[in-house]
Amino acid sequence: MSSPAPDENHVRIRFEEVVQRFRVIRERPDTLREAFSHLFRRRTSYYNFEALKGLSFSIGDSEVVGIVGRNGSGKSTILKVIAGVYRPTSGVVNISGRVAALIELGAGFHQDLTGRENIVLNGLLLGFSKQHIREREQQIIDFAGLGEFIDSPVKQYSSGMYMRLGFAIATEVDPDILLIDEILAVGDAAFQKKCSERIQEFCARGKTIVFVSHSATSVRAICQRALLIDAGKIIEDGPADDVMTHYEELSQQPAGT
Repeated sequence: MSSPAPDENHVRIRFEEVVQRFRVIRERPDTLREAFSHLFRRRTSYYNFEALKGLSFSIGDSEVVGIVGRNGSGKSTILKVIAGVYRPTSGVVNISGRVAALIELGAGFHQDLTGRENIVLNGLLLGFSKQHIREREQQIIDFAGLGEFIDSPVKQYSSGMYMRLGFAIATEVDPDILLIDEILAVGDAAFQKKCSERIQEFCARGKTIVFVSHSATSVRAICQRALLIDAGKIIEDGPADDVMTHYEELSQQPAGT
């Protein structure tokens, strides 16, 4: 099952036969002697693993698309390719617009800097001027709701506090594309409601959101469309409710079936 392709003039994300291959080390030497012995072995101690196997899809303006699948299926790899963390081994990736990514808790934060200082750092990394960031700083702080902890080093933050600050920054800098990888699950119910409301606001303004989650409830509530990934391939692309039903059935099967 496949969803209709978005209008060519409104495509934000396009993958064409994308392959992402990693070199996986079979064994790691424990001692210096073993490390030297590996230098003189003719047999290689690694193998190539294809996390993505020729993926093709497109996502347009205003779409909120869920990416679902079992652990190791390639979901987070797709987000990292979109974010530019990985360069695909082969295939074509076209991204139109500014991307903000919430892929890993604490990613992009300097552990010894305060929350306030990390707001500036993240804004600069996203290409904004310091003045522009300062103009949005209070809105970010208010949304995150961290109180006096905003002036504490982020290494003292809980996972929920990381998520609050990361989401507040990513959504306040007004990206064209927002990538979210499961981390909303660490927030409390009240903050998750705030996040859902902001996501709906983004949709109304024509933004594109790609959401990775294992939660069928979250995907059905947030997304209109979903991609089901298994072993690096798209096995279904369609309305979120239909895809999640298939995903729930797949989740009951042993891996590799």
